[in-house]
Formats: sequence, C-alpha cells, structure tokens
Amino acid sequence: MKRILCLWFLRLAAERMIRAQGGAVFGPFGVISSPATGQVLVSINQYSEQVGLRLGQPLRDATALCPALITKTTEPLRDAMFLQALQRWAGKFSPWVAPEGVAGLLIDLTGCAHLFGGELPLMQAALTDCTALGLSVRVGLADTPGLAWALARNAGQGTDAHCNSGHIAQVVRPTKLRSLKRRNWERGGVAPISTLVAALDLNAVAPVGQSRAALSPLPIAALRLPDDIVTGLARLGLRQISELLGLPRAGLAKRFGVPVLRRLDQALGLEPEPISSGRPPQHFAVRLTFPDPIGLPADIVAGAERLLPALCAQLQAKGQGARRLRLEAFRTDGQVPMVEVGLAQAVQDADSIRPLLALKYDQIDSGFGIDCLRLSVVKSESVTALQHSGHVTAAQNAVLRQSQDRSLDDLIGKLGAKLGSDCITRMHPAQSHIPEKSVLIVSAAWSNPAPSPWLRPVAPRPLLIFRPETVGAADQPEMPAQFRWRRCDFSVRQAIGPERIAPEWWLDDPEWRSGPRDYWRVEVVSAERLWLFYAHGGLTSSGWFCHGKFA
Repeated sequence: MKRILCLWFLRLAAERMIRAQGGAVFGPFGVISSPATGQVLVSINQYSEQVGLRLGQPLRDATALCPALITKTTEPLRDAMFLQALQRWAGKFSPWVAPEGVAGLLIDLTGCAHLFGGELPLMQAALTDCTALGLSVRVGLADTPGLAWALARNAGQGTDAHCNSGHIAQVVRPTKLRSLKRRNWERGGVAPISTLVAALDLNAVAPVGQSRAALSPLPIAALRLPDDIVTGLARLGLRQISELLGLPRAGLAKRFGVPVLRRLDQALGLEPEPISSGRPPQHFAVRLTFPDPIGLPADIVAGAERLLPALCAQLQAKGQGARRLRLEAFRTDGQVPMVEVGLAQAVQDADSIRPLLALKYDQIDSGFGIDCLRLSVVKSESVTALQHSGHVTAAQNAVLRQSQDRSLDDLIGKLGAKLGSDCITRMHPAQSHIPEKSVLIVSAAWSNPAPSPWLRPVAPRPLLIFRPETVGAADQPEMPAQFRWRRCDFSVRQAIGPERIAPEWWLDDPEWRSGPRDYWRVEVVSAERLWLFYAHGGLTSSGWFCHGKFA
C-alpha cells in the first residue's frame, strides 16, 4: 500500500518574510495582496490570529481591529522559490516530493518510513525540522494524496467552520474570545502565543486500508471542491463526507457535476492520482581533494588544469555550455576563497576557459594550505540547437558554427575577467527616429553582434550627442549669423539644413515637449562643427539648442 504524507505550511508567506527579517517581528504581521486585486490579508502570523484577524479580511478592517498590524505586499515569486527550497529539504524523507498548491508538499513515503523508525517518528522529525526553520506546519498521512490533503487541513477541526448556519451557539463563543484578546492587545499587553513546536496529532494519521473510515467524518470542503459546489451542498444540509457517500452517484453527478465523484474516488483510492517529483536542476561541478595541503600558485594551476577536462566532459555529455564558472579553494582554516569568470559565449572546451582562469589565480589566498579545489558552473546554456531540417542541412550548419571565428568572443571574455562583464558593451540599432534613441547600449557578453550594415540616417549624425544645451540666439527659425554657447561667442561660416524631426506623439518624453525640431549642421569660424536645432515650441517655449558635436 502506498503511504502519502502531506505537509501544509499554513502561514508560509508571512513566516518566510519574518525569516527574511531575521525573525525580528514580535507582534501582528500580515501579508496583503496587491492593490490591483484589492488589499486583503492573504497570510498572517500566529500573533495576528490571536488578536482576531483572519485570512481574506480587507486591510482597512484589519487595521481598524489592530492598529499595530505590520503588513507587506505579497511576493508570489519569492514564495514559490521558498517552496522549491522546502521541496529539496523534504527530499531527505523520500525521493518523490511534489509541490501541492502554493503552500504544501506531497511526499510518497512508500518504502521509506522504516529508515526513520516508522511513520510516526518520521512525521515527528518533519515537525521538528519545521520548528527549527520557524515554520508552522500541519501534517496528514494516508493511503492517497487526496485523503492526506484533507487530514492535514481538517483533521480534528470539526465542521463548524464550514457551516452557514446562524445559530447563536456557534458564533457567540469565538466572538467573546476575540473581543477579550483585542482588549488585552489594546491595553499594551502581548497576546499569549504558543511555541511553534507542534505535537503530532494522531487524528491526522489514517491507518492502512481504512481510508473510508478516516474520510467520513471530515467536512465537505476537505474534498478540494470549488467554493460554489461546497456552498450548494451545504444548502442541502450536507455537512460531512459520510452524508455524501450515502447518496446515489448518478443523481449527485447530474446535480453537481463529475468533479464531486472524481474527488471522492481520488480520496478513496478508486482513481489513481500519481505524485510526479520535480526534475532536479542541472548541476555541473568537479572537485579534487589533496592528501596534503598545497599552497604554491603552481600547485593551484596544476589542480585546476586537472579539473577542467572533467568539467568540460560533463558539459558535453548534457549538451550544455558554461557562461560563468566558479573556482573554490577550501583552506585548512575553514575559509573558502573563490574566484568567478564569465564568458561571452557558452563554451564546452577547456581552451576557451583556461586563459580566463589564469587571470584570476593570483586572487586566491592559500593561507595555511588548501585541502580541496572545486570547479563548478554557475550558469550554463544549451549549445545544441534544435534542428528542424534534414541531416545534410544540419551537418552543414554544424560545420558553419564550428568554423566561425571566435577571437572576438575570447577577447570579450578576457576583458570581462579584468574589468567586469558590465564594462564591455556594444551598440545595437534601435527602431526610433529620435537621435538619442536610435542606438541601444547592450552588454557585449550577453548579446550577439549587431546586424550589418546598419540603416543609414537621412543626414549625418554627430560623433558626440549630449543633452540639449541652450544657445543664445534670436528666437526665429532662420539660422543666425552669430550665437553664444557655453559662455563663448561663435560666428557661423557654413550651415546645412534644416532636417525636420518630430517628437514621438505616442510617448510623453519630457525632453521633446518643445515640439518639432529643425536640425542644422553648423561650421563656425573656429573650425568646430556643431549640431544645432531650433525647437518650434509646444508645452515649453521655443528657441535654439545645441545637441552634439561632429568630429
């Protein structure tokens, strides 16, 4: 029989942010949704629950109830990355771990529980680890993923939370408790909060082969049904799954659809629901351990030379190329100095990596000796293109790629190792007639060469373009014979123009609120060649400006 463990992190988003702040939050804390979807509480900590806050509550109501509430906007991407980290942690219990929703994990424990002394010790070990991580978790163990999910969220909770009845016996006691806690909090006291160490709830463990008995007392919402179906069943007086199991299946499917029967069958194990473990990320690394510590630069170079071929063999076997590598030196005193090199193109051969590492060896401090060298790939890319052509064409393309000159890429890699990859840039043409927007500055290491030839402009462009500067001249479209610029007087010898350039009407550019411009190539008596324009005026006043200088 399969055994499935469900871990539900009921306060994942809030506790992740508290962990990111070093756990320095000792009061009500909540995570709110983005303003575009309406600011409501999507995750709260235990302090917030004890002062009466709840999930889905509008922010304005929550702050009125608890003025000391600290909130932050939700970060779904970071929450998903944190759940992936928890998925890797759960791999210690079983190799089959899959995420469940945005705050849960499903673990297939079939054949793994005896390694921890049984199912209950394994579950207690999971609770202990989550306590050490500062996470609140609820667990459920059953024969099927659906039942494990239901037990983790509903075991021992009863059905009152899912009832729509308005009996006073169901609402008075929680309201009284909340009011008392609010008054205690408003008086300045700290609401009592229990430790995160959770005791194992045996109600959340379904014995082997007894899925029906464990599922029957749970509420209807434990079947992972949409809210409208749960509400419709509640209106008919159906509170527990046991009441649903006694109804005719044909009428139930006709009234509420197939999903009700499908979720029932999945929870009872009548319909398979496999757990697909996520594929581990590709990782390329090699290491070399020394019997005695080394400290000479020549020994470090020799060790790296032995690691490079093995690492390149791993890359070639997977069709990947390294874009960034890291060399780590593990010293005898526990320190790990490291160096990183970046490449302009994904490569698999050691000859392209070797000269870049040679520029970094002098940055490694051997200290009292190095016990181990580790060479790893920080970022990799695929170097085998997907071919949609015949074998002959594919072979010709492969020969063409291999015969290309890579001297420029090697130069970019060496310069990037010395100066930094961000300092090496190249220009790409941009589809804009605005002079200062006609060129894009991109990183040379992360871009391909610009297409050649470039589209030639209507008129020559200056070598240096800067922000327009005011020119002292008469406010009229005709080219003045004399003007003043940068505290100097100039006399015009020759002027070629005008070239009319209009602003991009679909964008509100503050630099172009002066309306259309008439550009002139002006040569002055002192032999300088300037790029002047006359702005005809728009949201700002008209006038003459200097926009660049020719060679």
